[in-house]
Amino acid sequence: MTDNNVKKWYVVRAVSGQENKVKNYIETEISRLGMADYISQVLVPTEKVVTVKDGKKLSKDRVYFPGYVMVEANLTGEIPHIIKSITGVIGFLGETKGGDAVPLRLSEVNRMLGKVDELSVKTDNVSIPFTVGETIKVIDGPFNGFNGTVEKVNEDKRKLEVMVKIFGRKTPLELSFMQVEKV
Repeated sequence: MTDNNVKKWYVVRAVSGQENKVKNYIETEISRLGMADYISQVLVPTEKVVTVKDGKKLSKDRVYFPGYVMVEANLTGEIPHIIKSITGVIGFLGETKGGDAVPLRLSEVNRMLGKVDELSVKTDNVSIPFTVGETIKVIDGPFNGFNGTVEKVNEDKRKLEVMVKIFGRKTPLELSFMQVEKV
C-alpha cells in the first residue's frame, strides 16, 4: 500500500502583520471543509522578545519571518486553491505564474523548525553581553542616564555590579542586564 498523502512544508505568503489571523483562517477553513487529513500543521514562527518598560520586564512574541506562514500539507486537488482564496493570503512562496507551489527542502524545514525550537528554549540563557571594565549606560531606574563601569558580572542572577559616579563620588550599584546598555 502506498501512502499517497505525503505532506511537505510550504511557505504561504501572507499580508504582513496578519500572520496569526491567516493561520487561524486556514485552520478554520480546512476543518470546516473536512480536509484536516491534508493539512497537518500551520505554523507562524515567532521569537520571544524581552523589553523593559517602566522598570517592568515585558515578554512578547514577535513574528520571526514577517509575511510568511508555514504549512505542512499535501497540496492535492483543491487544497492550494482553498489556501490561496483565504483572506490575507497572497500566494505560495516560490510558485511560478500558474505553476505549483514549491515545497521547502528538508534541510530548510529543519533549519526553520530548529530555529523555532531554539527560540522557544533560549529566552533566558542569552550569552552574557557585558564584561568587567566595560563602560555602560544606565537606561532604567533612578540612575537612568548615568554612565558607569562594570565591576562584577553575576551570570546566574543576570545582574551587574556597576561603579557609577554620582556627585563626583563613585557609588556601587547592582543592576540587572535589562537596566543597562553598552555605550
